[in-house]
Amino acid sequence: MPTLMIQGCTSDAGKTTIVAALCRILLRRGIKVAPFKPQNMALNSAVTADSGEIGRAQAMQAVAAGIAAHTDFNPVLLKPSSDCRAQVIIQGKSIGNLDAVDYHAYKQTAKKAVFESWGRLQNQYEWVIVEGAGSPAEINLREGDIANMGFAEEADCPVWLVADIDRGGVFAHFVGTLSCLSVSEQARVTGFIINRFRGDIKLLQGGIDWLEQTTGKPVLAVVPYLHGLDIAAEDAVPRTAGNGGDFKIVIATLPHISNHTDFDPLRRIQGVDCSYATPNQPLPAADLLIIPGSKNTRGDLEWLRSQGWDKQIEKHLRFGGKVIGICGGYQMLGQSIADPLGLEGKAGDSKGLGWLPIATSLEQDKQLRNLSGHLSANGEEVTGYEIHHGETQILDGNATPLIKYANEHDGIITEQVLGCYLHGLFDSSEALKSLLAWAGHQVAEVVDHQQLLEQEIDRLSDALDQAIDWEKAKQAGLNIS
Repeated sequence: MPTLMIQGCTSDAGKTTIVAALCRILLRRGIKVAPFKPQNMALNSAVTADSGEIGRAQAMQAVAAGIAAHTDFNPVLLKPSSDCRAQVIIQGKSIGNLDAVDYHAYKQTAKKAVFESWGRLQNQYEWVIVEGAGSPAEINLREGDIANMGFAEEADCPVWLVADIDRGGVFAHFVGTLSCLSVSEQARVTGFIINRFRGDIKLLQGGIDWLEQTTGKPVLAVVPYLHGLDIAAEDAVPRTAGNGGDFKIVIATLPHISNHTDFDPLRRIQGVDCSYATPNQPLPAADLLIIPGSKNTRGDLEWLRSQGWDKQIEKHLRFGGKVIGICGGYQMLGQSIADPLGLEGKAGDSKGLGWLPIATSLEQDKQLRNLSGHLSANGEEVTGYEIHHGETQILDGNATPLIKYANEHDGIITEQVLGCYLHGLFDSSEALKSLLAWAGHQVAEVVDHQQLLEQEIDRLSDALDQAIDWEKAKQAGLNIS
């Protein structure tokens, strides 16, 4: 069945959003489409309908395609726990931690999973839109590649190259990338997409003509810069702080911060100044401090202490501030964290920050599940997912749980500190208002998270649909007339 691959000249060129937009465009035309990313390296992940784990970008693309997220959409997910080591997720399940050399040797096994998943998608969908990873021009990563041209060559699919003109050097990106490819790979590139263009396109025409004459390949679309587009980047912590306001929220930027998308709803609230703390700087003054998830909880806790942030959190609480911990941040707020198997680094125990009566041990089996429940205080509905190795024991039988599920509880809430495992805690509008009220800020209206995502996907898709020369696209391998 038809497959098209979108590769980028650089990271953050716009591959993720172009794939999402194409999925939505095909969906609008009544075509059954699925997103696919053979190999992803990201610390932002989501739990799928089949109880596995994939990159959050592919979960967002599934929304664009109008289907439930599935592990086949991202069969290989690498979650770095250090500069040279990562947890390897194969078709939704962790197979353990590997360093770069060991993973290189494992690639043939990973490749089998990639093509198994792609094969199943081919049998279920009319089109598969594939996202590459980083750039195909990384010469040192070419051997055994399953993320870019290695996949495209074996799958025998056309490739569209995307470059971000807002960064500058867009024509050099295209020509330079092609020059790093083999002859067969160059032939596989059937067109270019220039992304994030500002200004009058007539002023770009001379460059487009030169590029097409030089390479013999068409420019399929010049996509305009969409100001304020609110679709989370693959893995980068947001560059902007939020709406500004008198109520201050500061998020601790940990070295291995995971699922920072948890906090996107906070950045959208009028009257709230939500920012990420800068490493190697004191924590800014705040009304609410948040400790996010981490892929290396004990290592990041040690780093947090080395920054002196533990003492600043103590001072923050002494002066009446509030603190929230999510997942790894929840574990850090407890009395102790044990990692007897060395799942996130060196085996051992760490003393927690001591603000919640819990003790955590990291266990081999990973908790992966989608959940719905209610805040224990006022009953507001919450929906999200859990991804963690931690088994957490409540040390105080009188502690107040934060969330009540059908048959269990999650988290603890006190007068100044709360924490839980649930990612997506702030996605529900009513729960968000309740949690902000606990933190000391009353807000009447908040943005509906899911509605906003749908609107932004539609906005992006409208722009791409209008920008593409569909006759050229047909010749370049996307025939959806």
